[in-house]
Amino acid sequence: MTIAPERLSGTVDRAAQAVGSVRRRNPQRRRAAIAALLFLIPALVTFGYFAWWPILQSAALAFQQTNLIEPAQWVGLRNFEILLADPLLPKAALNTLWFTVLSLAIGLPVPLVCAVLMSELRRGGTLARVLAYLPVVVPPVVAVLLWKVFFSPGETGVVNSLLALVGIGPLPWLQSPELAMPSLVIVATWSGAGTAILIYLAALAGVSTELYEAAELDGASVWQRVRYITLPQMRGIILVLLLLQIIGAIQVFTEPYVMTDGGPANATVTILLMIYRYAFLFGNYGVATALSVLLAIVLIIVSAVYLRLTRSWSSR
Repeated sequence: MTIAPERLSGTVDRAAQAVGSVRRRNPQRRRAAIAALLFLIPALVTFGYFAWWPILQSAALAFQQTNLIEPAQWVGLRNFEILLADPLLPKAALNTLWFTVLSLAIGLPVPLVCAVLMSELRRGGTLARVLAYLPVVVPPVVAVLLWKVFFSPGETGVVNSLLALVGIGPLPWLQSPELAMPSLVIVATWSGAGTAILIYLAALAGVSTELYEAAELDGASVWQRVRYITLPQMRGIILVLLLLQIIGAIQVFTEPYVMTDGGPANATVTILLMIYRYAFLFGNYGVATALSVLLAIVLIIVSAVYLRLTRSWSSR
């Protein structure tokens, strides 16, 4: 089979035109990329100065001794040695871990259950959403102070008064080493559940109603519909909120600081509370920064392991 010279010449011309067109477009694309980069430079510089530069300064401060007034002195790993020699550090780490476990055990299922129940409401759904989100609007310190009054140990305390109706109490909520941490978890769950509920409600709105209708026709119970339809459809949202909750629980500060100040008997001392004490009570900013760096490393490791373990399940 032979190709006519005319057709071959036309093909060569079209190829040459295509190459010329690509060559003309390449400078245009480069100019567009350069222009976009020039527009991004102010934003990148601003973000780097206010976000990454403090992080770099903090990393350097972990190896320095300073009172933030006089020039800093390099001390190497001395701050980490002081920190690791502190006998309160293991206690604070265990308390933080215990708070995180309790927060996940209570704070993960409660918003999800509330969102599922609220999605089934035929009336009053808007009011329920407002009431659920109301704790988020209350300033955290104000909310914690209110709960501190509610947890008064006497019979006149709000929580003890309610428990007295069923013959329980009075209980020393914040004065007992065993009950202080669960009390903080209750407050933290109450304060942060509103945001998770709204996110779950938005995710539930995206679940196809045809799946529920088909399940009802097949005679599926409410639990079966939740287990085989709701939870699989919300898998990605649940995983993201779970990771955010783990990170937030590890960084708990407001509740133990305002309600118990780490007591009783250091039962509620957390990592962030130790950072606060080192920086603003002891004036040792280097050790406080060293502990902050260690906490950041732990959070990075936990996040990486979590994403690795949940990668296959989230992609189903």
